[in-house]
Amino acid sequence: MTSTTPRRSRFGAAVIAVPPLALLLLWVPLAAVPRQGPGAPARTPEQVYRAACLNCHGPHGTGVPQPTLGFDVPVPDFTDCSFATREPDADWLAVVSDGGPARAFSKLMPAFRDALTPEEMRAALTYVRGFCADEAWPRGELNLPRPLVTEKAFPEDEAVLTTAVTPEGGTSVANKLVYEKRLGARSQVEIVVPYGFRDSGAGWVNGIGDVAFGFKRSLYHDHRKGSIFSVTGEVVLPTGDEKDGFGKGYTVFEPFVTFGQILPGDAFLQFQGGVEIPSDSRKADKEAFWRTTFGRSFSQNVYGRTWSPMVEFLGFRELEGNRPTYWDVVPQMQVTLSTRQHIMANVGVRVPVSHRGGRRTQLIFYLLWDWFDGPLAGGW
Repeated sequence: MTSTTPRRSRFGAAVIAVPPLALLLLWVPLAAVPRQGPGAPARTPEQVYRAACLNCHGPHGTGVPQPTLGFDVPVPDFTDCSFATREPDADWLAVVSDGGPARAFSKLMPAFRDALTPEEMRAALTYVRGFCADEAWPRGELNLPRPLVTEKAFPEDEAVLTTAVTPEGGTSVANKLVYEKRLGARSQVEIVVPYGFRDSGAGWVNGIGDVAFGFKRSLYHDHRKGSIFSVTGEVVLPTGDEKDGFGKGYTVFEPFVTFGQILPGDAFLQFQGGVEIPSDSRKADKEAFWRTTFGRSFSQNVYGRTWSPMVEFLGFRELEGNRPTYWDVVPQMQVTLSTRQHIMANVGVRVPVSHRGGRRTQLIFYLLWDWFDGPLAGGW
């Protein structure tokens, strides 16, 4: 319950100005939270919740009606699994400990660090977690940092703009916009739209590449073991201009599996493996690929900005004949940019390790917007 590996926030409320009277109404029950005396027996999770959270969040976690609360800020429904499961414990504890501003939310959510001990805050969170009774929803702890190349196993609501710059041997800039939409507890659909620029030798050319559509399904997850496993099917359509180098000229089917594992010490491992199957075997052979990522997350001042250094090891080879295996390595660093931690950036370098002839080093970076968390300009 105390893991801080993934630092994500999806509490969904906006930061707004509130009248002093409303603040007073909220701080009165906070001041009334009874403190345990020395040597007193530890309170149960339910007792802590009833003492500290009941006045606003209600006995069943659905929230007290706003006319009773006395202010207009919506109170979250803890029984809504789509809302309640997306956050890792670290984000919940940040808001409980330091109040709404810890994640750029309303000041009406007070800080309990002086009213509750760390153990009591975790006990209250344990009780809140119980309001969602559907275990089909993967927990936020399993939403590991996103690598530059390796796909994640966690179903997400994100928009990611990735750019890969190849400065040598004919400069090229390959952009890729990925839009991901979660469907229910375990599934996700995505669309990938590439757009590139390339120095053709006779001048710069640009165009849209081959658009891809994908569907992901989580088959297994267990936040206690720190594991999640998913399968994905993707189809890449020949929408790009083959003549200018922005398309392959044939459809590609790409089934693959993804796996994520939380490791001790806020470290993590991610794996992706699959096959590219061209619709026209005369133009290309089947190709297998596998990608492994190791990383670790560090947070400033416990609940502040998160840095996640990672390294990816990428391998691929054509399956027909005695073809060589190609290896690349991608060191990188992801960092959260917004206070809500729903805007992130990652930058790294893809370096060919084997069979380097004709293969160039690339600079790769992305900007990620976790749009379920709020607007792009909000939460800063």
